[in-house]
Amino acid sequence: MPVEIGPKTRIHDLLREHPHLLEVLVARSPAFAKLRNPFLRKTMGKVATLENAAAIAGIPVDDLVRTLREAVSGPPQGPEERKEALKAILRELHDGAPVEKVKERFRRVLGGVDAAEIAAVEQALIDEGLPAEEIRSLCDVHVEIFKEALEERDRPHVPPGHPVHTYMKENRALEEIVSQLSLALGRLPRPGEPGAADALQTAAPELRPLLDRLALVDVHYARKENQLFPALEAHHFTGPTQVMWSIHDDIRGMIKAARQALDRGDPQAFRTNLLDALKAIRDMIYKEEHILFPASLDLLSHDEWVRMARGEAEIGFAWVEPDPGWPDAEAPPPEEAPSGAAASPEDLTEGPAAVRLDTGRLTPEQINLILTHLPVDVTFVDADDRVAYYSEGPHRIFPRSPGIIGREVRNCHPPKSVHRVNMILDAFKAGERDSAEFWLQLGGRFIHIRYFAVRDAAGRYQGTLEVSQDVTDIRTLEGERRLLDWE
Repeated sequence: MPVEIGPKTRIHDLLREHPHLLEVLVARSPAFAKLRNPFLRKTMGKVATLENAAAIAGIPVDDLVRTLREAVSGPPQGPEERKEALKAILRELHDGAPVEKVKERFRRVLGGVDAAEIAAVEQALIDEGLPAEEIRSLCDVHVEIFKEALEERDRPHVPPGHPVHTYMKENRALEEIVSQLSLALGRLPRPGEPGAADALQTAAPELRPLLDRLALVDVHYARKENQLFPALEAHHFTGPTQVMWSIHDDIRGMIKAARQALDRGDPQAFRTNLLDALKAIRDMIYKEEHILFPASLDLLSHDEWVRMARGEAEIGFAWVEPDPGWPDAEAPPPEEAPSGAAASPEDLTEGPAAVRLDTGRLTPEQINLILTHLPVDVTFVDADDRVAYYSEGPHRIFPRSPGIIGREVRNCHPPKSVHRVNMILDAFKAGERDSAEFWLQLGGRFIHIRYFAVRDAAGRYQGTLEVSQDVTDIRTLEGERRLLDWE
């Protein structure tokens, strides 16, 4: 009966059936070189198990068993086998195994891995409890391990105008800015050398516009975060997007720190932060084009890409504009997601009671809850100058009651104020003004009152929105608070 390879398998039995595994063991750890001695194999090998051997070598027994099984059965073939093997390799890395050892194991076992598999395995590890922050801290190492396999594959090929094409077009422009900044940095003396601070000050007029252009990477990242990531998350693909968003924020912080260092003339901080930012940006371009975009193209449907393309202009583009031609202007609008499919963000609230809005769907109950939870009082007067709605929040500034609904708005103000009401409404209706504002002291509080003309897509006046807010506490804010402070 064939020997089953497991923690309790005896060394003697294993090597009697699979002699070639002796060299596999020696390659795994120098501690196993003693097994080349036939006497030891016949004596100690008859009682020692793989579990004992792993403890002597100081390596996890599961790792050793997996290595030996692979050496006997060959590389995994099916999708699930490959996925489990890849997870095991990444777990080795997260457990502290040397990168070169893990790279060699990857080459031997999974040389043909693709971007979708890598992304899926990172998601699976997060689903199984590995913190996203730990994945993020080793993200660059993951790419280093997979780089050879990924570079064998071309970047995605998509038609001009497709969102991925636009992202990659931006990346080419970004690479040019990174190159210009690298050259400019190379012309500066190193921090600590004579004249470094003066040289930085002299170069500042050249560097500031380049840093301003580099900072537009925020638009590229914002479009990913608000367009691409939600589409992926609708397919339960959340881990890699969280990791990437965290790196976006790091890059934003590095660019900001470099600009601040330039402003105060600090050569060391400028050089350190800028070099870190440029490296992180180059790495992000690689991750986008070899992992994120290929995985996204595998996962998302044509209609999801079309919906994404139609919303991109709301956020904008960095350095370039999308090429025309995709999607075809004559193509039908994207279909709704079929029943049972992963919901797109606009379809999360379903059912006949849902109200379709420009950017989503809400039930009447949700709309009412949102309006009553706003930190402002809202009143809407329709095109006929009658009160159509007011928000009934817990802390209204000015009292309202249901009796005013349908009332002519001029009758809701004291006679001495009616002329101001008429001026505002007349100017709004004539298209002469779009807003008006007042502020006043009331019971020791500072109240800000604003009126906005509400117009439809054709510019026709549909009513007036009144927004009142107690800004007493807001006016006292200073500095910044970036962390949650609930203590």
